[in-house]
Amino acid sequence: MPAITPPRRWTVFLAFGLVYLFWGSTYLAIDIAVQTIPPALMCALRFFVAGVIMLAVCAATGHRIVYSARQIALASIVGLLLLMGGNLTLSYAELSVSTGLAALIIAVTPLWFLVLDSLLLGDHHISGRGKTGLALGVIGLFILFWPELHGNPLGHREFWASLSLLGGSFSWALGSVLSKRWQSGMDVFSATGWQITAAGAGNFIFAVCNHDFGRVSWTARSLGAVAYLVVCGSWIGYTSYIWLLKHAPTSKVSTYAYVNPVIAVILGWLILRERIDGYILAGSCVVVLSVILVTSAKVKEKTVAEELPAVEAAGD
Repeated sequence: MPAITPPRRWTVFLAFGLVYLFWGSTYLAIDIAVQTIPPALMCALRFFVAGVIMLAVCAATGHRIVYSARQIALASIVGLLLLMGGNLTLSYAELSVSTGLAALIIAVTPLWFLVLDSLLLGDHHISGRGKTGLALGVIGLFILFWPELHGNPLGHREFWASLSLLGGSFSWALGSVLSKRWQSGMDVFSATGWQITAAGAGNFIFAVCNHDFGRVSWTARSLGAVAYLVVCGSWIGYTSYIWLLKHAPTSKVSTYAYVNPVIAVILGWLILRERIDGYILAGSCVVVLSVILVTSAKVKEKTVAEELPAVEAAGD
């Protein structure tokens, strides 16, 4: 087999920069879009348009887009976990919580990465630094949730929306890890096109069942936000992310989670005049610190003896 040529360092840095910049700004664009377009319909429009056009461009430029049913099915599962389980949840949550708070809660995604990496990608030990990061992440979330927990959480829509983001971040991390595990041999751009298209179809079905077409209001502002999400969020940002998953460790790729909240909080404060209080500042510092600890922790692989059953490891 021919050796796989590693990517140039500048292409890796460029991909990281595109994910950091554009995904940090998508929180703002989602908040603007869902003000007049129901979340599922917005996601369906965003992903279906982006996916179909991307597949068409791949076909026109000589990329293979026809694969086996199994390969397309695996790509579709990844797309649904990432862009329906993750992004649809986020879109609904932003009806109730600020863009900055949503981004800060999503910042715990690398904590899920650490756990899922050890369970699904290989037998790895979670180091002491990683465990400390996990504990700090829980503390940071508690601080962010405290204003809602201190009152009557059952009566606060914001609390449940914030809590749903944890499920969405788990779905995103699971889809990302499976994307790395299921190296199906598909071209990265074609695989991305199938993932986005599947997510668009899934969101469209949900939108129809939820009667979203009877509650939509098409405005130039919301459509402009959707167009930004298609180009910058899906085509540029998502493609860069999937490419990075194939060329960099997931723990490093997940560093976007503590860069994006900074951009989201700043844009939300500047453009939407969102409030930044002491709980958000304190909680964000703890969450960011926990993510830094997790992503900088060394991954230790089990030895051969540890991988063998006790009886086999004992004798030779």
